[in-house]
Amino acid sequence: MSKKRQDLVEHAEKLFYENGFHAIGLKRIVNEAGVALMTLYNHFDSKEALILEVLNNREKRYFSFLDAAVAGKSTRDIAQNAQLLAQSHIQWLRSDGTNGCMFLRAKEEYSFENEQIVNQAVAHKHSLRSYFLELGFSQKHAIQLAMLFEGATALAEVLDVDDVANELNNMTETLFKE
Repeated sequence: MSKKRQDLVEHAEKLFYENGFHAIGLKRIVNEAGVALMTLYNHFDSKEALILEVLNNREKRYFSFLDAAVAGKSTRDIAQNAQLLAQSHIQWLRSDGTNGCMFLRAKEEYSFENEQIVNQAVAHKHSLRSYFLELGFSQKHAIQLAMLFEGATALAEVLDVDDVANELNNMTETLFKE
């Protein structure tokens, strides 16, 4: 990815996450990224194409974040992996903000406007469950863990993230107690 394209995606993600998708125009994004409007259109056909790239980029970063938590661990211990993933999810919230789920926001804002954006947001949620299945979690546990992560993300918007972290850890431990 070219430096200018990367700058556009990074600035757009930050602005969209902080303000929502409809509240931010392309002029604000190019101003923040320090590029010309024509540069944006050289890389993206539309605002919606930029949003799709932002969501794709965010998803890759999130799963890389989770991968790092379990990478190199010689265990197939589901309970330990669940704890490691929960801790990683909380670190993600702390580092990438506690302003809710960008994918759900995209789905909400574009539910009647852009099927491709909605489909990408929905696919992300399915990808999370599939990711847990690939790590050896049962279907039931994959759904439960996804629910815990979604709940933690939502509550981190309105509660102290340390309180959310403590309860996510407690609930994950309880769920996977043998």
